[in-house]
Amino acid sequence: MQETKGLIVGVQEKPSSIGKWIVLSLQHVFAMFGATVLVPILTGLPISVALVASGIGTLSYIAVTKAKVPVYLGSSFAYIMAISLASTQSGVGAAYWGLVLVGLIYLVVAFVIRYAGKAWLDKLLPPVVIGPMIMIIGLGLAPVAIGQAGLSPNSADGFFAFLATDWRNPVIAIFTFLVTIVINLFFKGFWKVIPFIIGILSGYVLSIILGVVNLGTVFSGSILSLPEFNFIFTYAPNFTALLMFAPIAFVTIAEHIGDHTVLGEICEKDFLRDPGLDKTLMGDGIATALSAMIGGPANTTYGENTGVVAMTKVGSVYVTGLAAVFAILLGFMTPINDFIASIPAPVMGGISMVLFGLIAVNGLRVLVKHKVDVTQMRNLIIIATMLIFGLGQAEIIINPAVSLSGMAFAAVVGVVLNQVISGLEKVFKTTS
Repeated sequence: MQETKGLIVGVQEKPSSIGKWIVLSLQHVFAMFGATVLVPILTGLPISVALVASGIGTLSYIAVTKAKVPVYLGSSFAYIMAISLASTQSGVGAAYWGLVLVGLIYLVVAFVIRYAGKAWLDKLLPPVVIGPMIMIIGLGLAPVAIGQAGLSPNSADGFFAFLATDWRNPVIAIFTFLVTIVINLFFKGFWKVIPFIIGILSGYVLSIILGVVNLGTVFSGSILSLPEFNFIFTYAPNFTALLMFAPIAFVTIAEHIGDHTVLGEICEKDFLRDPGLDKTLMGDGIATALSAMIGGPANTTYGENTGVVAMTKVGSVYVTGLAAVFAILLGFMTPINDFIASIPAPVMGGISMVLFGLIAVNGLRVLVKHKVDVTQMRNLIIIATMLIFGLGQAEIIINPAVSLSGMAFAAVVGVVLNQVISGLEKVFKTTS
């Protein structure tokens, strides 16, 4: 494997063998699976279709961005409430049409960026704003990792609180976590780049030993099954849910920028300039529209898979592309689907503690790399304010289905605060 800008496999390089390529891609499948299937579970959409849509969306994204960005697209959590409300109030067809419109909004914004230029990005998103934005993405997911690990007995989430009532769950999570970091820190060669697969398999074996997983109930017996596609053109156009979905699109666009900034820092590339924010937004929007057209949820770039790239230093788009092919096959292959769906939450919790932590640390890396002076009060105020708003889950409710919260809210606050302070600095410098 060739060394390329800190990556042991560059963005447009292939792994050195088919076997390694397959295993590295499967690692991405493991990383995305839990979250990708959780969205359809919560919204009532077909799980098999979400998997197929995830793969199709990732492949279409790769095509639009000319294979320059190794992201993986999975089901977006941002639209859960809108999908549920639209389905309840106007039927699932309204939800699908709403998601198609989200994709179109992405395309419109992409074209505006293409013709208005990108020079404003550096001014709008300097390192002092980007750094804490990345930190919030990782740290904001920390409660999910801890909850899955069974280490949050007082969680408001009933499932996480339930996991904490069984001593086996934190044991499994901590074991999985330790195996993963030991493999990455102390093993060499190919073992070093597949820590997540080894960690998941080790945690799964321990789950069987402790009786958390009963293999006799895992497999349904069938081999292949056709995904439950719901093609949008079987539903009459219904735009009653437009106001529920449109505002969320601008929230997820802010998250899109943050996710690509994270991955860019890991790969030491500026993906917002090459292939360009217009191309990445276009790829993301097309992926969401295609997903809705076959009955799937919105697609979005996945932090879990970004974490895989961060730890393994394998940034190959060929690896994420093959992972997308595997995801499509999973939608049809019942036994594999049954197996991955049976991976216990604490196993994924142990893995997530590593993945989400790495994302947060990359935000700190941005501040250090760009030599942001944290002795300057202006920088401290921006960073501190963004962390408080983001991690404090500050929220502005736009309508019953839409709110601006978390990282997206913090990003807006950071951008505005930086511009206001810069403007005031000019004013006071002129008058002094």
